[in-house]
Amino acid sequence: MEEKIKALREQMAGEIAQIAGKEDLAAFWQKHLSKNGSIADLMKGLRDVAKEDRPAVGKVINQFKVQVEEQYQQLRETVEAKELEKRNKSEQVDITMPAKRRESGALHPITLIKQEIVDIFAGMGFEVFEGPEIEDDDHNFTRLNIPKNHPARDMQDTFYVGEDIILRTQTSGGQIRVMDMKKPPIKVLVPGRVFRSDYDATHSPMFHQMEGLVVDKNITLCDLQGMLEKFAQQIFDGDVKTRLRPSYFPFTEPSVEVDVSCFKCGGKGCPLCKHTGWIEVLGAGVVHHSVLENCGIDPQVYSGFAFGIGIERIAMLKYGINNMGLLFENDLRFLNQFKGAN
Repeated sequence: MEEKIKALREQMAGEIAQIAGKEDLAAFWQKHLSKNGSIADLMKGLRDVAKEDRPAVGKVINQFKVQVEEQYQQLRETVEAKELEKRNKSEQVDITMPAKRRESGALHPITLIKQEIVDIFAGMGFEVFEGPEIEDDDHNFTRLNIPKNHPARDMQDTFYVGEDIILRTQTSGGQIRVMDMKKPPIKVLVPGRVFRSDYDATHSPMFHQMEGLVVDKNITLCDLQGMLEKFAQQIFDGDVKTRLRPSYFPFTEPSVEVDVSCFKCGGKGCPLCKHTGWIEVLGAGVVHHSVLENCGIDPQVYSGFAFGIGIERIAMLKYGINNMGLLFENDLRFLNQFKGAN
C-alpha cells in the first residue's frame, strides 16, 4: 500500500505541475479526490489488507488524503488569484484615452410621419384602431361595396394566402370592423401596413396607410374638406389650401381626390408640383350608403366621410424623397438624416 501511495504521489506531482487553470484543476479533483477517484480506490483496496493491519493502513491513506486536499486547496487559491489578476488587467480602463462614441438611434421617417398624423387627428377627437393585416375578402372588399368580379378588384393586385383570405390591400377594412363594434358617433383612425403586387420608384408591394372615418348625423363633404385643410396646414407647416377633384371609390359617393397647394413654391409652379401649383395627397369621400347598411347603420339617419392617407407619400413629399425604395433599404446614410426630426 505504501508503494501505491508513493507512486500516486509522484504521479500527482507531475499533474500538479501542468495545472494552468480552473479546467485543469477540476480534472485533477475528479481524477483523484472524487468518489470514483484514485484515493477512493485506495480505500476500497483495504479489503485486500489483513484484518489486523487495516487500521494502520487506513490511517496512512487518510493522512495522504488530507495532504492532497490541502495541496488542492492551496493550488485552487493560487489559480483563482491568477485568473482574478488576469481579469482585472483586461478590464482596466485608460482614462486618458478618448471616450468611445456611441451613436444614438432615431425614429424611422415612416414612424415620424405616422406619429405626426395621429397627433394631428387626435387633437380633433379621433381614436386609433389597429386592424388585422391578414384579412378576409368580406371585410376587405365585399362589405366595402366591392362585390365579386367588380373591376375595382383588378386595381388592387391582391396577395391571396387562402380561399377568401388575403393580405389586406387597404386599411379601409378597419371601417367595417369599427362600425360593427361601435355605433355612431364614430371618429377613428386605422393605421397599418397594406400589401399590393406593385413595385417601382413610387410604389412598393408593402406600404403604410392611415384610414380615417367619421360617422354622425348631418356629416357633409364640407366637413371633410375643412378637416383635411386643417390637417394639410399642420403636416406641411404652411398656409396651404386644399381642393377637391371628382374621383371614384366604390365605398364612397361622392368620391374625391384631395390636392394641396404646393408648399414649396406657394402655388406658382415648380418641379415638385409639376408646374401645376397643386400636389395630390390623398383620396376621400362621403361614405357610401351601402357600406353603412352593411354595418347595420341607417343611412337615412347617419352619414359620414372617409379618407385614406398614404404615409409613404406624405413622407416623400415632406422630406423631399424621390424614391420610395429608400424607405425600406435600411441605409444608415439615409436614415441618419432624420435624427433631428424626432
